[in-house]
Amino acid sequence: MLEKLRTIFTIPDLRRKVLLTILLLAVYRIGWQIPLPIIDQAQISEFAKSMASGSMGQFLEKVSVFSASQLTQATIFGLGIMPYISASIILQLLGTVYKPLEDLKKEGEAGRKKITEYTRYLTLVLCLLQSFLYLKFMLMRGEPDLIAEEFQPGGNGTLSLLWQANAVLIMTGGSIFLMWLGEQIDEYGIGNGISLLIMAGIVAQMPGALFGLIGNATMRLEGLNYGGKIGLEKIILLVIIFVAVVAGVVFITLAQRRIPTQSAKHVRGRKVYGGTRQYMPLRINQAGVMPIIFAQSLLMLPPVLLSGAGSWMGTGTVSRFVTNVGNALGDYSSMLYVLVYIGMIYFFCYFWTAITFNPKEISDNLKDSGTFIPGYRPGRRTEDYLEKVLERITYVGAGFLSLIAIVPTIITQTLSVDYMVASFYGGTGLLIAVSVAFDLVQKIDSHLVMRNFTGLLEE
Repeated sequence: MLEKLRTIFTIPDLRRKVLLTILLLAVYRIGWQIPLPIIDQAQISEFAKSMASGSMGQFLEKVSVFSASQLTQATIFGLGIMPYISASIILQLLGTVYKPLEDLKKEGEAGRKKITEYTRYLTLVLCLLQSFLYLKFMLMRGEPDLIAEEFQPGGNGTLSLLWQANAVLIMTGGSIFLMWLGEQIDEYGIGNGISLLIMAGIVAQMPGALFGLIGNATMRLEGLNYGGKIGLEKIILLVIIFVAVVAGVVFITLAQRRIPTQSAKHVRGRKVYGGTRQYMPLRINQAGVMPIIFAQSLLMLPPVLLSGAGSWMGTGTVSRFVTNVGNALGDYSSMLYVLVYIGMIYFFCYFWTAITFNPKEISDNLKDSGTFIPGYRPGRRTEDYLEKVLERITYVGAGFLSLIAIVPTIITQTLSVDYMVASFYGGTGLLIAVSVAFDLVQKIDSHLVMRNFTGLLEE
């Protein structure tokens, strides 16, 4: 493996791409630490610690995982690439129901560039809106001392409109700069730029979680009982679980359902073309990590809304029922939360797969190219067959995502491990890290194989 890594840096073009990617990721991590000038960082650190145990703090922490941001700290990259991700998802959803966007998607490279341009404009609008709302939230939830003293006009603890606009523009510029960094990695570096930024944010949290685990661990035999110090048995069990979960994620991420296809023969002159047998691969986890992201985001809202509704209703039976339901949905260990979480993952798996994979379009493309699935006539029967196969493999993929999503809760409840440590054993972070790492390795492999070198995954 060391020899293969050395080979990467002996190829000038590949070496330049890798070093540029590392440099741009380093720029992102530096900017991630630069605070907004108007915020008292000592006060906001205390404010973030006090908010960490609440539902809103947990919501911001989870959103930060898949947005490469630091929402509990007011920094120039505080929004991360969340506006860009939101804009991409909005346009992708609109592309299925809005005819002009649907036509653009069919125009190939020119249409893709036009959609990318629209994504940038929408990202700018979302940046301005989200940075304004985020700043207002921090000022409303925090104390007046949250604002640095030199930016408090008249000492009344309120931020002037000019400085608010300045902060909004700084955070907007930070998010736009991150979008630009991702595009530069795509064009001049190696790997998917946006995904690498998200992965860098996830990996950066690992040392803190690891130190927290070590601080509560002992090398003595403490047993597997709930609570207390993390003994040698728990450490060994955690290592085994981590290896098993990563192996499972890798297996399902790469798993495919191969559908055989046969191309029709074409006689041109004295030569016969086509007639070859190929395979159409369908990924088992067709929806990727999006169902978990949607489910986590939406499940953060009911506890807040139901708790507020229960307080508004008074002290009756209905009020207590609504409040209890809200509390149960806000507790990661409750059975109601787990069942609703799994149900939403299944729903969004089928929803996202239906948006991104169109059996009718695939069937029409196969028919136009003279290709067919053996045993099924082109057209309606092929479409029904693809839809039937897709439903089955989506069910398996949703079950896998559900299992990975609840692994951190199981580990936290059974082994008394901090949730921040347990989150690296499943959930959004692990799925993103593994999928991005494999994408990066595959792109490096393509460069090595193209130059007649042995790939990283080859013997």
